[in-house]
Amino acid sequence: MNQPKYELKASKNLLTFTFISEGKRGLIHKMIKFQTIELNGVYNLALGDLNHITGEMNDLVTSNNGHSEKVLFTVASAVTCFTEEYPNAFIYITGSTESRTRFFRIGISKYFIQICKDYDVLGEIENGWESFEPNKSYRGFLVKRISINLNLF
Repeated sequence: MNQPKYELKASKNLLTFTFISEGKRGLIHKMIKFQTIELNGVYNLALGDLNHITGEMNDLVTSNNGHSEKVLFTVASAVTCFTEEYPNAFIYITGSTESRTRFFRIGISKYFIQICKDYDVLGEIENGWESFEPNKSYRGFLVKRISINLNLF
């Protein structure tokens, strides 16, 4: 997706990305982390404000810097970089609050046609997973880059 996004700085292993949100509340340092969880091959995506002095991320603070869609495209850019390096990884996405999960759902729903060209998306329901349906409420999301099988013979 060719949309405005912030410039990302990535760690060597592409598990951590940082960027600076510039908006109505000034410059806010942000961090995106891909953290392994107990399930093999599944990474949790965490997004929050970065304390650039301590290096700690706060995923509960509400920045309200006025550029939520630009932040969303920046997260999508990080997912693209991450899945280029880890093409078999599953990425679990949920908000630290209900409203943040809703924020991700709205973004996925709005750009679902474009997202589906490169990713499979599942929605977490009470008793498991289902194929993502735009504008349906979910507890979380599981995203995986679609593999292209070039071995035709």
